[in-house]
Amino acid sequence: MQIGPVQLLVIGYDSDATHPELRAELERLRDNPGIRLIDLLHVRKHPDGSVERMEVSDLSDAETVELGATIGALIGFGAAGEAGAEQGAIAGAIAADEGETLGDDMWYVDDAIPPGSAASIALIEHRWAIGLRDALREAGGTLHAEAWVHPTDLVAIGLATAAEAEAELAY
Repeated sequence: MQIGPVQLLVIGYDSDATHPELRAELERLRDNPGIRLIDLLHVRKHPDGSVERMEVSDLSDAETVELGATIGALIGFGAAGEAGAEQGAIAGAIAADEGETLGDDMWYVDDAIPPGSAASIALIEHRWAIGLRDALREAGGTLHAEAWVHPTDLVAIGLATAAEAEAELAY
């Protein structure tokens, strides 16, 4: 299984209200072959402290086991070289086959969010980037940095530029 770059998103909500428009957008994105939802865990904590959890994935059972083996192999390789990679692949495949999921590892989210709020944790695979990643690798390229640029980042750059210009004029 070839896997594209994977992004982890953690999003908090000030309310435990349902948002049908978010579910509709999630369904729209799931129809896009360039993006695959590896795992999404949504946790709602009601004002009385009760917790609701929803978890979804676009992976088939076979893909889940294969991805579990890949992740296990990479962790095992980092821990103990080639022998660790073999053991990690087996352990990862078994864990995935037994149904261990993101939700199993993120149980503390229930405790971390206040009553009357919610949180989502998503692993999103950017399948559209597989060819680009491979071409960059073949050209000898290596990743030096990566980040999201938000509109507020651009406003901050403008504010800093204005402050610098004002300081130069005052000097």
